[in-house]
Amino acid sequence: MLVVDDDEVIRQLIAVNLTLEGFDVATAVDGQDCLDKVLAIAPDVITLDVMMPRLDGWETAVQLRKSPDTAHIKVVLITARAQDDDIARGATVGADAYLTKPFDPGEMIRVVRELAGNPPAPSF
Repeated sequence: MLVVDDDEVIRQLIAVNLTLEGFDVATAVDGQDCLDKVLAIAPDVITLDVMMPRLDGWETAVQLRKSPDTAHIKVVLITARAQDDDIARGATVGADAYLTKPFDPGEMIRVVRELAGNPPAPSF
């Protein structure tokens, strides 16, 4: 699992929530950092902010899809951009899911579990 967000608070919030759910989580500070780390980490799922310096989430997703080494990785875009054209662009760049900020951590975990092929944890 790779969490990519330039906002440290949001990056840590996502990472902590996923770690508590049993995911092995690594982080990256922007799209270029993601591309630099992705082969070493070999994540099943990447959560990817859209608005980031150096390399934004749109272009990062395109680059991930272009490479045979990373094209299979599931991508969840997490962004404040909630307009219909932004959501449509998410599909165009190859995102597997699109969550808008502020997001419900429970919903994010459900989406990541589904994409990772892990069934939801039983609720007692």
